[in-house]
Amino acid sequence: MERTIPQARTESMQPRLEPMLDLEWSQAIELPRTVASATRPSDIRRAWVHRAPEDLVVALYRASSGMHGEIPAPWWLRAVVEGRLESRELGFRIEDRIAGLLGRRPGWEFVPWAADGESGYWEFMPSERGASGHSIPTTVLNTSRHDGWIDVLPAHSSPTPAPIAVGGFAGLRSRLGEFEAVR
Repeated sequence: MERTIPQARTESMQPRLEPMLDLEWSQAIELPRTVASATRPSDIRRAWVHRAPEDLVVALYRASSGMHGEIPAPWWLRAVVEGRLESRELGFRIEDRIAGLLGRRPGWEFVPWAADGESGYWEFMPSERGASGHSIPTTVLNTSRHDGWIDVLPAHSSPTPAPIAVGGFAGLRSRLGEFEAVR
């Protein structure tokens, strides 16, 4: 029985590997396992989208979203790509100002495990299962939906109410008493 020795591969026969944008984007927004113990947004800024040069982050986001439309991404990245927020750094400062305000107030807790790519959100725990009986607490989250960058979901049971658009950090600070009154 005669054995045939396989022909050596030539360059033209090599498998052609192309980057898979879905996988690349998924890895770009992936957070480390340690985020569960985060107490503020800056604690979870460990993904590639937080550390890589901003122009590369924007380019990969555009390439990835161009193929599939809306993809998971931080609110600030969507706003930067739309040309409505100057930079990722400004987005981080907005998150940090909210953390500085809510982190000092009793009853507010940071929830780091938001949707893929998102920056976490804040919950007002006294509004959950209090006298009002709501099962979902008042929630403060960042958004690219409007240029105030902050939405509040009032405490509720179901269905989820429409978010309240808050006029930036000053608007949040001035309305905190109203949002905290629901217990």
